Amino acid sequence: MTEKPKNSSKLIAENRKARYEYFIQEDVEAGIVLTGTEVKSLRTGRATIGDAHAAEMQGALWIFNLNIPEYKAGNRFNHEPKRPRKLLLHQKQINKLLGQIKIKGLTLIPLKMYFNERGIAKILLGLGKGKKEYEKRETIKKRDWQREQRELLKNGKN
Repeated sequence: MTEKPKNSSKLIAENRKARYEYFIQEDVEAGIVLTGTEVKSLRTGRATIGDAHAAEMQGALWIFNLNIPEYKAGNRFNHEPKRPRKLLLHQKQINKLLGQIKIKGLTLIPLKMYFNERGIAKILLGLGKGKKEYEKRETIKKRDWQREQRELLKNGKN
């Protein structure tokens, strides 16, 4: 169920703050329903997923606040930039994720948006739990210590 983007995929957008703000327990790759002008806008690499989140609506998973700017040459057929978009998953996956969201109080956060090897837009969702302030400070300390260790090893070898 967890599949990460491969090297041949083209990254569109990445939510770098997600791993800082949440404990990510599981990754899920999902398709996304898009219109023609949205795909053209994504091919230019312009999308922001920092404020986006996924939730249930009408028995399916939808992504909200995903900003795909209007396509400049799209004229009257252009799309609304922040409209809710349906996620494409198997019903079994949807039921499992909804159960974890409702029972455990977890959140679905978009981590990356990319085109796979076949040129299809995919979104990597993380099932995570929000971190408290002190846990974020611990993450910063751990990251800084690892950076310092790398520098010491690098300088020690020269």
